[in-house]
Amino acid sequence: MPAEHRWRGRVVHVLTQPGGGPADHVSAVAAAMARQGIEVHVVGPASPRTETVRAAGAAWHTVAVTSKRDAAGALALARVVRGLRPDVVHLHDRRAAWVGRLAAPALQAGVVHTVHGVADGLSDQVAGNALVGPRRRRDDLYYVAGERWATRWSARWTRTRVVTPSRAVADFLVHRVGVDPDLLDVVPNGVEVPPVGPVGPAGPARAPALVWAGRLVPAKRPGALLDAVERVSGLGPVVIAGEGPERDLLLRRVAATGWRGPGGVEVVGQLPDLAPALAAADVYVSTSAAENQPLAMLQAMAHGLPVVATAVGGVPEVVRDGVEGLLVPVDEPDALGGALRRLRDDPRLRRRLGTAARERVAAGWTRSHCVAGLLRTYDRVTA
Repeated sequence: MPAEHRWRGRVVHVLTQPGGGPADHVSAVAAAMARQGIEVHVVGPASPRTETVRAAGAAWHTVAVTSKRDAAGALALARVVRGLRPDVVHLHDRRAAWVGRLAAPALQAGVVHTVHGVADGLSDQVAGNALVGPRRRRDDLYYVAGERWATRWSARWTRTRVVTPSRAVADFLVHRVGVDPDLLDVVPNGVEVPPVGPVGPAGPARAPALVWAGRLVPAKRPGALLDAVERVSGLGPVVIAGEGPERDLLLRRVAATGWRGPGGVEVVGQLPDLAPALAAADVYVSTSAAENQPLAMLQAMAHGLPVVATAVGGVPEVVRDGVEGLLVPVDEPDALGGALRRLRDDPRLRRRLGTAARERVAAGWTRSHCVAGLLRTYDRVTA
């Protein structure tokens, strides 16, 4: 466990998304920082975790910016942030990053921008990722040239740093976007590690239960899990947790195969707490075609689950093939099915990988590690 970092000041976390990975990250980090005695404010839309963050001692200021064209919302957000007189403004999604960096001359605060992901049309420019969206000229203008200009604009007026959780995306930011490497910090995501992690049975083989969690969108390839399950008999129940446009398609497919219901495949929607589903599972599966550093995967590892994952983005920086899990190529259902079959047949392997997964997260991907890294970044923009 890292020593508690002693940075003290007023930090304002800014976001414009009510849900998803960045919102989950902000809620968890804001609460953890508040518990350390740091003055923490969150400015953004109300979220299911708003009251949890407030209960930890942070203030939540509800402001909505509904789109890139919502000038009134952006101005309201900038006014609230400036009125809080922060020492550090920490920006957590693309709209928030544009508003915060453009307002840098008026903020008189250090500016930190966390890059949680890459535009779908640029995804394959991150090592290991596949292309998950159409090529669009505006992506180069907005997400490459625009990001480069906005970062330089902010750095012209105040101390500015860019943070991302994986080396894969950090390399993209340096070599494709043109971010100055001297302004860049890699701060891995972090999760809570339960006191005791279920690491699976070492005795007679039983049908392993699988869990998958994420947004039900094409980039996450939720259907790839069903493709693999079709190829492997003798698996336990499969839980798919998440919401998104692919949900109805998945439900129709599950119904058509007769897999629906307990003991089969359940598409359960977005869970307010993933922990019970992880505790009931034996294997965590990630089928994404593009990632930075997925929080749900880290949570599963912290619960002692072995991981079967596509070797995309920052995933191989955490999961070493054959050590904490099994890595497979994107869009290769035979390879994914083969990995699941291996774990189905070898409970001792499941236990070994699950134990190593828990130890891996505890060694460098806990919430405490993440907060300590962010506070070191705050030191750099306030020193």
